[in-house]
Amino acid sequence: MHLSNRTAFRVACISIGLGLLSGCSSSKQASEAVTAARPPADVALFRTIAHQDSLLFDAFNRHDADKMQAFFADDLEFYHDKDGLSNYEQVMASFRRLFENNQTSGLNRRLVPGTMEVYPLKGYGAVETYQHRFCHQENGKDDCGTFKNVMVWRLKDGQWKITRVVSYDH
Repeated sequence: MHLSNRTAFRVACISIGLGLLSGCSSSKQASEAVTAARPPADVALFRTIAHQDSLLFDAFNRHDADKMQAFFADDLEFYHDKDGLSNYEQVMASFRRLFENNQTSGLNRRLVPGTMEVYPLKGYGAVETYQHRFCHQENGKDDCGTFKNVMVWRLKDGQWKITRVVSYDH
């Protein structure tokens, strides 16, 4: 069955049933996201990764480090254009510090509508690219920006885990 770009995106929005996916919370936002989104290479894979992404960042927005860490593989490599390379332990410690330092602030991440793309990685999993709006408090002031991100997801023993992150354009 062939789906048009618009239909494939709407299928992804409806299947996930969460307002966190690329602005799918309203039909107007979904329409805007559809016109900007590139058609998924694999609609089912797109839905799966979009769902995993929404769960990950729901935990982030709730500042739930324990739930977040379940999404990352022990062999995680996190590349940040300003901070360099971090491993699993360093990333988890960084999230915990970030949450502790921003308990009452507006620390959150929102996917920029229409920017998520998901591609299969044969025999491994998937690569996800997107832009997100990230807000946190730094030096007593709210700091928000829109940044680019790439995540490599590995499917192993029926579980999706993030093995590589590249966060850039800060």
